[in-house]
Amino acid sequence: MSLSAPVSDARAVPVGHRLKRWLYIGHRWLGIGSCILFAMWFLSGLVMIYMPFPALTQSERLADLPAIDWRLVRRFPATDLQAAGVESLPRRAVLEMRGALPVWRVRADRGDERTISALDGTMQLPPTEGQARDIAERFGHAPALGVTRVERDQWTVAGSFDGHRPLWKVALAGPGQRILYVSGETGAVMLDTNRTERFWNWLGSVPHWLYFTVVRQDNALWRQVVMWVAAPCIVVGVTGFWIGILRARLGRRRYRDGRMSPYRGWMLWHHWAGFLGGLFLITWIFSGWLSVDPFRLFFGKGGIASEAVERYEAAGWSSPPPLRVLARQGGSAKQVELGWVHGRPFLELRWPGRTRVLDARTLQPFRPVIAPAALMPNAHVVAVNRLTEPDAYWYQAGGLPKLPVLRVRYDDDARTWVHLDPATGRMLGDLDARGRTYRWLFDLLHKWDLNVLTQSRPSWDVLLWLLSGLGLVTSVSGIWLGWKRLRRPHQRPSLVNPRRGTRSAHD
Repeated sequence: MSLSAPVSDARAVPVGHRLKRWLYIGHRWLGIGSCILFAMWFLSGLVMIYMPFPALTQSERLADLPAIDWRLVRRFPATDLQAAGVESLPRRAVLEMRGALPVWRVRADRGDERTISALDGTMQLPPTEGQARDIAERFGHAPALGVTRVERDQWTVAGSFDGHRPLWKVALAGPGQRILYVSGETGAVMLDTNRTERFWNWLGSVPHWLYFTVVRQDNALWRQVVMWVAAPCIVVGVTGFWIGILRARLGRRRYRDGRMSPYRGWMLWHHWAGFLGGLFLITWIFSGWLSVDPFRLFFGKGGIASEAVERYEAAGWSSPPPLRVLARQGGSAKQVELGWVHGRPFLELRWPGRTRVLDARTLQPFRPVIAPAALMPNAHVVAVNRLTEPDAYWYQAGGLPKLPVLRVRYDDDARTWVHLDPATGRMLGDLDARGRTYRWLFDLLHKWDLNVLTQSRPSWDVLLWLLSGLGLVTSVSGIWLGWKRLRRPHQRPSLVNPRRGTRSAHD
């Protein structure tokens, strides 16, 4: 809030008054640039409520994948791993279609992925341009208009695509101008975007996250940019709210004519909008600053060790099940995942909207052995809870998370929680004390994603529009006042003189 304070001869002014003057001056000049950023962030944040950044979710993938052609499924990956360059049994393998060919996508402990033909067991090479076209046309159910090879672009700049570069970018025919990105290594469809998503994300996620390709392609640089752009804005928010409190008179002693603010016009709007929405603005920009985990305060210091997860999900069996029986069980399934938990193999068959878990040895319903102690052998399990509905730590904004789920709590130094799938025993995620703190400091303060709000829309929308409206009034009025100040630097904002009742120019 670019408010003003009285000024007198610096030699006669006490130190406290000099500090107050610098408070006003610092807020004014930092606020001129910060208000532009605030306005951009509030407007783009409202867009993001309704148009998230492009992503290919599991439900979208299952909806578009061709059904497995069981007539061509003749090999199980266990017998072909060595030829594919996988020295040990994998943690998981997924059967799905790659164009017209069923393949096993095998993921090793290192995270490297191999693609093995389910027809003859040969390792599949990176797709050619023609193969990428065929994969995209079958997945997108539309003819391709063009295929280009890209290292990265605005929608694939994140590091999660690094193991699949360069990508095949395939434009499909149709009114939505849909574009699919096919992995240049495995041939899997990695992302889809359409014209509506691309348009609105240029007004939403891209400016909101400062997600421009030239910056985002260097993750370390992007984190520093976000940190040092947001940090001065936190100072502006804190100083503005402080000034708003100093200049407001809410008790009996008020300004002339009973006014609680000494300001008029745009300054009055700026004062009250910032005063009423100041705490939200401060917590919102502070939580946005936390989004990049500055100084690595929250992540990478606790939780379940990756080696423990590898042991927990290590393969302990390699004999293939009867494929004819599996084909009858699978029917029109889009994916079949082979995994292991505590040495026991299972198959998870997936259709759009439903799954089925079978014992990979007998093809009967799988009965998992839940062994949470194996994930953290140096700690004790202090509680196991079965969640049948989302709560503050197991939730999904805009939908429902996987339920039911088992929450296991340990007594280790990091106070780790683990969520397990009761149908398979697989670990779905872990969260230590730092992560739970981050959930409140970032997710809540930045997104207000409490289930009571997100599960009862439009309550969540109304709250975010109301709070963002206060932020926009504060920002836009600050931009206008700053513009006037820059154009006419000698004109000082007017306020009501509390002693004489006349308008005076205080700076």
